Amino acid sequence: MDLFYETLKAAGFEGEIDDSEATRQLFSHDASLFELVPQVVVAPKNAKDLERLVKAVNECRGHIPGLSLTARSAGTDMSGGAITESVVVDFRRHFTRIESVSEFGAHVQPGVLYRDFERQTLKHHALMPTYPASRDLASVGGMVNNNSGGEKSLEYGKTQNFVTELKVIFSDGVERTVRPLSKKELDAKMKKKDFEGNLYRKLFHLLDDNYDQIKKAKPKVSKNSAGYYLWDVWDRDTGIFDLTQLICGAQGTLGLVSDIRFKLVKARAHSGLLVMFLRGIDDLGELIPKVLESHPATFESFDDATLWLSIRFMPSFYKMLGLRKFLHLIFSLIPDGLQLLRGFPKLVLMVEFNGESEDEVRQKVRDLHHGIKHHKARYEINGFEEDPTEGKSEKFWLMRRYSFQLLRSKVKDKHTAPFIDDFIVNPEYLAEFLPKLRRIISKYQLNATIAGHMGDGNFHVIPLMKIEDPAERHKLEPAMKEVNTLVFKYHGSITAEHNDGMIKGPWLTQMYGPQIVSLFRQTKKIFDPANIFNPHKKSDADWKYSSAHIREHF
Repeated sequence: MDLFYETLKAAGFEGEIDDSEATRQLFSHDASLFELVPQVVVAPKNAKDLERLVKAVNECRGHIPGLSLTARSAGTDMSGGAITESVVVDFRRHFTRIESVSEFGAHVQPGVLYRDFERQTLKHHALMPTYPASRDLASVGGMVNNNSGGEKSLEYGKTQNFVTELKVIFSDGVERTVRPLSKKELDAKMKKKDFEGNLYRKLFHLLDDNYDQIKKAKPKVSKNSAGYYLWDVWDRDTGIFDLTQLICGAQGTLGLVSDIRFKLVKARAHSGLLVMFLRGIDDLGELIPKVLESHPATFESFDDATLWLSIRFMPSFYKMLGLRKFLHLIFSLIPDGLQLLRGFPKLVLMVEFNGESEDEVRQKVRDLHHGIKHHKARYEINGFEEDPTEGKSEKFWLMRRYSFQLLRSKVKDKHTAPFIDDFIVNPEYLAEFLPKLRRIISKYQLNATIAGHMGDGNFHVIPLMKIEDPAERHKLEPAMKEVNTLVFKYHGSITAEHNDGMIKGPWLTQMYGPQIVSLFRQTKKIFDPANIFNPHKKSDADWKYSSAHIREHF
């Protein structure tokens, strides 16, 4: 790598270059199953540094086989998208400016943590609503590159719906602005004689020549993070060509995002929660459509394993919340503790409504409660405070949001194995789908929690496994194949929020078929002909490579 270092320094690289063993080990993991030890971690100071990086890779690649760049911000990716055996580009060191925030939009750098960003947006009574469950840990750059969604996706969709403009360093080492274009603007781009013009020409012809096939390939679910979103780029009816829809969710495989502009929504002042405790899932087929008819803002769920986990590790919430909020949580749980004496629920459903007034929200909750009270469930009506972090409903959100963090940090003899995580099927299938899923989990003796977004049928199944045990590792591929086959039987997607990376990328052909995956690979080639951006991810993923890099030590 000496040649690469010398080339960077000669180009005037201003950031840090660190190839110490401690740093390389620190950046060898994200929240996934995998381990890739980078050769070096670089922390660029600005967009010019990013351009220097790309140009240095292009210059040195012939002398250093496999030289490539993998963008990383907070490292919370669960698919292996933020790790590499080559060069990690650390955006958390310097790309941390919140340039501007208003009631309607924001301009921000990708290394900003969502929690810091939200503090600023709330000062303007505004919200970026597509935050993931890891909202306290995740960065906005990760949200864009993974096309994140979460508990508010039922109402607002995913991050791609809120990205208005990006700056991207393409594989020729030049930063360019990417935004929606009219056909006239697109034609002007395609007339250019440089890399950008060639990119727009080739991509437009690929999309237009295969237009009907591409549109038909779009998964028939409310959320999807699998593959490249070719169907959302070019619309013949509107004449809009929007490259942000392709960069969003590409996991840094098409270029390096250096700058982001979001539109924001108004933060609702009031919310209320109806909580249902189900002893079984027989009523789900009738219950889910009834809940969705009421147009809730959020419809979440978690299972008995998640509830037990929260109770078992309740002291851990003390560190998260501090003494005052922890005591508030304990006392608010007492009524539910008494309810649990009447029987432990198999599933907890959380239905949240937002509104402009307390009365409006209260009425929505009561109307739904009245409409479903004949179902075999116990109910609790919570949370009409203006500050939801102080509301009675916070205990349920804590259990839902922090279950994965508890699993990762507190269960010492086993480790989280997010490999059948994050699939989605339409809600009307859940009553039939969930028992079959549980049978697969039982067949492979996977000790797993199940939580998810009931409103759109998106579930996160996190098994606890001794991955270092060969017998446990051998379960991964067959269990994943069985779950994928079940998901496809019900017309779903293998990833709704967490993206492909190294874990779901190998199964894209099983989901889309060889023709669409060929278009994905052609798209990658148009943007990145030398494969310098985040190899072995998405359509470039291969299970043989991925499985060879599963962590042996945790």
